[in-house]
Amino acid sequence: MTSIDHANLSRLDLNLLVAFDALLTERSVTRAAARIGLGQSAMSHNLARLRALFGDELLTRGADGMRPTPRALALADPVRVSLAQIQATVLQREAFDPSTADRSFRIGLADSIEVAVIPGLLARLHTVAPGVSLRLRSINRVSVLEDLDTGKLDLGIGVFDQGQIHHKRRPLYTDSFLCLFNPARLNLGAPISLEDYLSVPHVLTSLTDDAHGAVDEALAKLKLKRTIVLTTPGFLAVPFVVRRAPVITTMPSRLARYFAEAFGLATSPTPIELPTFTISLLWHASFDHDPGHVWLRQTVSGLASEVGLEL
Repeated sequence: MTSIDHANLSRLDLNLLVAFDALLTERSVTRAAARIGLGQSAMSHNLARLRALFGDELLTRGADGMRPTPRALALADPVRVSLAQIQATVLQREAFDPSTADRSFRIGLADSIEVAVIPGLLARLHTVAPGVSLRLRSINRVSVLEDLDTGKLDLGIGVFDQGQIHHKRRPLYTDSFLCLFNPARLNLGAPISLEDYLSVPHVLTSLTDDAHGAVDEALAKLKLKRTIVLTTPGFLAVPFVVRRAPVITTMPSRLARYFAEAFGLATSPTPIELPTFTISLLWHASFDHDPGHVWLRQTVSGLASEVGLEL
């Protein structure tokens, strides 16, 4: 265990670290002062003391407001995690009682995960935590990290292959891909052959402008290519398109089975080998010991393991 340098540490005012976190969160002296109940002049004085303490400007003025220096960005997460641990240990927050809690959680996820996770979660909240509400936001794998770091999100749910040491992850379930199509429109049946798969037009769901996905990567290895007639950033309109048009789409298997049942469509194994992927929870380490956040993570994980998301 690291020993504490009491003599030097005693010179540090903990309130300065609170001010630092507020300044990095708000990127404004005025808003940071209001956030912790100080006057603007007092917060300006704190910023001057912080600059002297760290030997760095920390925040500089730019055309779009105050910008953190590289030194400030490097300090931001260690300071926030430390403050959260002090808060959880010293202030000893009251235990979270879902039956009486009045709290809103901000969750970032793609619409495919929203269909899979949120119906069961909201049904559970209605039963055990009627005062808890959810605020959902669409995310991508890059923006979610910044949103967690700046406090815009409490939790992310999705496929995450990036992150730093302060981004905590918990796997929920592993999924694969299925083809979704309307047999009446395509005159095809399962299992679909590779020849038939390549002969019909495809719908691709992609968050980028590039019409290229996991299927295209797998086909490229075989020196093959499919015809994509529609790209869309979300999944929710896809079953309506598949029901009306002679097209096929390849999507997460849980979602494909749900759409097939709800819209009277058919599924088929993919005629090429595609990788599986893992859906995980992602959160900032500062929420590790937050009783309400712990309860939410356990609830989502429990739903995933108990009922397999019923898809």
